[in-house]
Amino acid sequence: MSEFRVEKDSMGEVKVPAKAYYSAQTQRAVENFPISGQPLPKKLIRALGLVKIAAAVANRDLGKLKAEISEPIVKAAREVVEGKFDDQFPIDVYQTGSGTSSNMNANEVISNRAIEAAGGDRFDKKKPIHPNDHVNMGQSTNDMFPTAIHVAVGHAIQSELIPALQRLHKTLDAKAKAWDDIIKIGRTHLADATPIRLGQEFSGYARQLELSVERAKRALQAVLELPAGGTAVGTGINTHPKFGAKVAEVLAKETGVAFVEAKNHFEGNANRDGLVECSGNLRAIAVTLFNVSNNIRWLGSGPRCGFYEIILPDRQPGSSIMPGKVNPVMSESMMQACARVIGNDQCVAFSGATGGQFELNIMMPVMGLASIESVELLANSANAFVEFCAEEMEPNRAACEKQVEWSMAMVTSLNPLIGYDTAAAIAKEAFKVGKTVRDLCMDKIKAGTLKKKDGDAVVTVAELSGALDLRAMTEPEKA
Repeated sequence: MSEFRVEKDSMGEVKVPAKAYYSAQTQRAVENFPISGQPLPKKLIRALGLVKIAAAVANRDLGKLKAEISEPIVKAAREVVEGKFDDQFPIDVYQTGSGTSSNMNANEVISNRAIEAAGGDRFDKKKPIHPNDHVNMGQSTNDMFPTAIHVAVGHAIQSELIPALQRLHKTLDAKAKAWDDIIKIGRTHLADATPIRLGQEFSGYARQLELSVERAKRALQAVLELPAGGTAVGTGINTHPKFGAKVAEVLAKETGVAFVEAKNHFEGNANRDGLVECSGNLRAIAVTLFNVSNNIRWLGSGPRCGFYEIILPDRQPGSSIMPGKVNPVMSESMMQACARVIGNDQCVAFSGATGGQFELNIMMPVMGLASIESVELLANSANAFVEFCAEEMEPNRAACEKQVEWSMAMVTSLNPLIGYDTAAAIAKEAFKVGKTVRDLCMDKIKAGTLKKKDGDAVVTVAELSGALDLRAMTEPEKA
């Protein structure tokens, strides 16, 4: 058998790999875009398969497509969804900005596989199940490619990202409750601040993740409207008026995501503002995950010359030259993933702002790539952080208690008793002589020199103990 076969499209003949399921238009795109060597994300390929299933079902139910044609199309598209034809989607992601090349790639693969599934010859030049007339019936790339992006992103958020964030929230919340009795020093500006309980500190992280779940839900909400039904420019030319609603209904059933038809197809076709909004929420989640993982990295620093207030699990040797060194690798991994997501959001926002003119945005493939990658990075890094770090980390009670007592910020609770200026002087003296605030104040009480701010009365030991009650420092003053 020859290495190539000759296929024909509206521009003429093209040599295509002999056994390929794709045809001329895909091959032209392969030749035209030797850019990155990176094809569409698999999630987007499978979303294209889902979109073609929905279109075939809609056209069948609306009386536009006979069952003997729709059924093989659905079967072939289902195999695309299952990943059986991933290698038949070779077009570079940096391609025509509408995604036409990849839409036609899907149409050609599904057409040829459907012919084969129906018992025909997929190399038949007459194409009894045609890529445009049948697989692409009632559709334009301009409405179906963004529909596929929304499906890929929305399904990934619902099935992967939200569960991963919920899992991390649950883990951090459990740590917060378990560690509520451990008092440590707080820090602002990376400098010693007033005491805080380790559980309180982690309750803040848990709340950040709880809010991230809500942001993920808003990100999902931003991509629920589907442009399908608008065809070329939003008018719905060459499609049934109920096509968009039917496609959304089928996709919602297939994915379990509450997709709906776009309220306005001119907006739905022309703008990718929903994707921009979605990406903005993903960026906010990335900022949170970066912050939480970085704080945990700092708290685990040491083990002898850092904070070492929590003990992180040892995952791997940390140095090629320093024996025994272990690094906070899971935090570092998550921080890098978050940095990428923040960068991806810049790409999506720029593409949304500059890529859309009149009735179409022509930066859609890269917007889809960036958005899908962001969801995957956030979900995968959150799951890995839970499994390989958060679940196993333990508190270092001794380090927490030692550092809180040693801190000069302990003097803050003496303000009401001895006044700000005297308290500041004690903090400086304690640092200079190398004593704790408590010990220095005890020395001054014994010497009769620690006076109350409102007179000449000397502070008593009981008053000092009450003012320096560590637990009380971490709770609001009772009325």
